[in-house]
Amino acid sequence: MTEDLVVDVETLREQVREKYREVAVAPHAEYHFHAGRPLARKLGYDAAVVDALPDPAVESFAGVGNPFSLRTIVPGERVVDVGSGAGFDSFVAAAFVGADGRVVGIDMTAAMLAKSRSTATQMGHTHVEFREGFAEALPVEDGWADVVISNGVINLCADKRAVFGELNRVLRPGGILQFADIANGRPVPPEALRDIDLWTG
Repeated sequence: MTEDLVVDVETLREQVREKYREVAVAPHAEYHFHAGRPLARKLGYDAAVVDALPDPAVESFAGVGNPFSLRTIVPGERVVDVGSGAGFDSFVAAAFVGADGRVVGIDMTAAMLAKSRSTATQMGHTHVEFREGFAEALPVEDGWADVVISNGVINLCADKRAVFGELNRVLRPGGILQFADIANGRPVPPEALRDIDLWTG
């Protein structure tokens, strides 16, 4: 960890875990963000791919963009999904890579991992797995991934240098990073940077 982090990493992680635990167990509740199938439509996901997924794979989706709009995932590729949540983007990637590819989703929220693993079993997806871990310390071997995807997760991490170092580590030479996230182009006052509620809100 760098010494200039402006928020406590564990406190931030606990607040993020609690928010996304709620989204996992109560996906149709009111949140300050859009979710589920309406959000996937709004973000331009392939309707045929999304429509083929069961509700548990889609209802807790809370991304901020569509990483697949940057490039189509190729059959046979190995994909790491950082901050995979209930597995929506992982299952979309699985449809693209096919049975000869592999998808590894990484998440730190137990309820999301339970949901994604249950859905993978329900769908009979043996080429998709979900591992517990942090974006700053991915449980993936060096150079394993052809592609790393992420959707609205990096902005929730306090140590972005560590995150991008891990993304680079798990990608093979020439591998591709496809992510969607929230960025602020204006300076943020120091007191706002230290307000964890603003990070998660």
